[in-house]
Amino acid sequence: MRTADSHLTGALGAGSRITAHSTRLGGVDVTEQVQSWQLERSYSTDLPDAMRAFSGSSSAQLQLQISGKDGSSAPQLYSPWARRLTGDIARPGQSVVHAYGTDTGTLPAFRGTLRNRSAASGTDTVVLTALDGAERLHGPAALPKPYAGFYWRRPVATATWCVDELLRQAGVLTAPPVRYPDFDASKPLTLVYASLHGGFAAPYGQPEIVPDPRHYSWTREGAPHEMALVPHAAAPDTAGLTASWFPRSRVTVPGSKLFAEAWVNSAVGIGSTVALEMDLNREGTETGRLRLAVDFSKGEIYMHSGTRDNNSGWYFWWSLPQLKTQPGVWHIGGLFDTTGTGDLVQPTVQPRLTGPDGTNYLFGAGTFSDPSAGQPVSELYQLRLVTSMATEGVQLSSGLPAMPTQAEFTQAGTWSKEAVLDEAILPLYSIPRISGSQWESLTQIAKASMSTAEFDERGIFRWRNYTRFAKAPTSPDLTLTSVRDVASLTVTEEIDACRNYCVQPYKDWTSVGVVSGTVYSDTAVREIPGNSSVVVEYLLAEEEFDVGPPNVDDDESVAPGFSVRFAASNAAGADAVKGAVDLMARREEGRLVLRFTNRTAQRLYTVLENGKPSVSVQTLKPSADPTERRATSSAPGSTSEKYYGRQEYFGDTSDWVQDYRSARGLADAMRAAGEHPVPVIGDVEVLYDPRIQLGDVIRLLDSSGAELDTLAWVVGIKTASTGAGTMQQTLTLRGTRSNGVPADQNLTPDTHADHTPVPAGPSYAAVSSAYPTLGDLSANGRTWRQVKEGTDV
Repeated sequence: MRTADSHLTGALGAGSRITAHSTRLGGVDVTEQVQSWQLERSYSTDLPDAMRAFSGSSSAQLQLQISGKDGSSAPQLYSPWARRLTGDIARPGQSVVHAYGTDTGTLPAFRGTLRNRSAASGTDTVVLTALDGAERLHGPAALPKPYAGFYWRRPVATATWCVDELLRQAGVLTAPPVRYPDFDASKPLTLVYASLHGGFAAPYGQPEIVPDPRHYSWTREGAPHEMALVPHAAAPDTAGLTASWFPRSRVTVPGSKLFAEAWVNSAVGIGSTVALEMDLNREGTETGRLRLAVDFSKGEIYMHSGTRDNNSGWYFWWSLPQLKTQPGVWHIGGLFDTTGTGDLVQPTVQPRLTGPDGTNYLFGAGTFSDPSAGQPVSELYQLRLVTSMATEGVQLSSGLPAMPTQAEFTQAGTWSKEAVLDEAILPLYSIPRISGSQWESLTQIAKASMSTAEFDERGIFRWRNYTRFAKAPTSPDLTLTSVRDVASLTVTEEIDACRNYCVQPYKDWTSVGVVSGTVYSDTAVREIPGNSSVVVEYLLAEEEFDVGPPNVDDDESVAPGFSVRFAASNAAGADAVKGAVDLMARREEGRLVLRFTNRTAQRLYTVLENGKPSVSVQTLKPSADPTERRATSSAPGSTSEKYYGRQEYFGDTSDWVQDYRSARGLADAMRAAGEHPVPVIGDVEVLYDPRIQLGDVIRLLDSSGAELDTLAWVVGIKTASTGAGTMQQTLTLRGTRSNGVPADQNLTPDTHADHTPVPAGPSYAAVSSAYPTLGDLSANGRTWRQVKEGTDV
């Protein structure tokens, strides 16, 4: 229930219902012009009506009738053809905020946008219809298609991560936004963004190394913002749990300024260290490394430049005692400046952190001078996270002009948290294909996972799993009695609400591997002028999985698959050029778009050593389709089967359920909800209370009808005011439990079939006595049935 102040709570408790409301359109108060209004919220579900494990999305709708003012009618002021000065207050897409309560105070009831308006000439009424935050989620839905899940045979995301990503696309955020999501040649670019909100999948960049799910979990408790990756155990050869991502653009070194950052909670995890490492693809097989590391137990920050293979190089370190004395949420970041000319650069590095108390720490920059720290020409290969503590919001950006300011680093005031998730559920080895709007996709996921999706009265999106309803509550949020609060109610119970044999299909990916998919070989050598870009596009089928930017080959090392080679002349035998071209790849409307940006003044060509075109694109795909299996939840011989028979419920086949454990959890939840029929309590007309929300637990006491005393969930609320001082509120409730096991006391239920013996009819001796011969029987003309049953009919 929503919290109200003492005045409103006291008035409601005393039974006072002097109604009041307030309404704003476009930020302008129009309360006095509202003639009537109606607000309705309810959960939708594909499950049988009376099963308490309900699911689906809830989109609140507000209907308003408003009048004109100052001698002008409502159609004159607010019709579609009214002048913009007055009409824009009621235009589709305009903001709407509505609250209701009593004369002692109101509570927020609705926040959304107008969908339509209707003005009838000759009247003083304009009818408006508004939808809550779901209206913001009508953009096209899109989710990445990483191959790392079936490549490693490990989950790469969860259904919860997909929900978070769909919300992010619509600007409904659970954590600080991506710094530089859009490509603009004159602005920085985010290369990797991994929220870690229930998955390693990323909207920018692509997961490459996916850790063993036995070594980590996803948690909301202690997460810096919404959800974090928490290691349980490290791989034997690392200092922490390791995950990595390919960037969406392979920027060059020398030449780039790279800013790496993450949010961590040093009080949650198995250790005290976290590191962000950038692997650089040098000539041959050698790999360079830039590294930012924080050791909270020592109170030290390290920034390293060198190689990965033999761990050579040099590092700077800074001491920060607060790392040891202030456990909690820290924002860590480090700038690696590799700008310079020539074939080798000594990076300049600088860390920046924000502590749990909001204090910002900026340290002095350091420039390496030791030869082992120098970075020769190369391209960014991957970003690696090695952590032993709760981590969220890993991000890598390039093209920054300088170290972000404190305001830029914290992003304070640039975003607001508008969504709350539940614990991560339904691990995914492959992210299912989706279509339609973001809201339609959220609804699909909610139904598949028996979860609920809704925007509350303040406009905050809330995602709640089926586990919310797995256990029957023991205490109510509010008690309603027929003596004072309930005007009418109808209780319904049906056999179709009983489901004691529940089956949930799932797609099993555990035996699926990875094979090569389509290979696209360029048909022409591409010329890339100095300090300019060239864009190349390839058709990419919807079922094909994402690919990262191509690796840059040289004459010493050739990477199979997705690769490209550059040379300074379009001729066979021309030497390869490394560290000169930024390569970006993105998936866009059925196409793979590659952008080659030449960072040098010389003209370059995409040519192999033999003179042929060098761009080669190879996709990966599953080795086979996942196997469809079933998880079943039943209790043979149970009291439910005894009294109601075996009642099956077969869950929908869905690509969102991909492992047995998840499928069994859903099946168990369905059976627990429907093992005994649970009554639906509909049309409960009550003395209205603005504090009631969907999902609240109500204790219903009815002494005027069936002596009802039960707990029930609120699954529908309809509130309306048809005029000044009038208010009507109707609830739809689902019981949290059945009324116990049937007793059938003093009853002897009839059997399913009547087993009373049929009359025997005349015996053989009686028939043979009446008809000594067959001729006698034939002459009589009677049928065999007449003879046998002794009738004339």
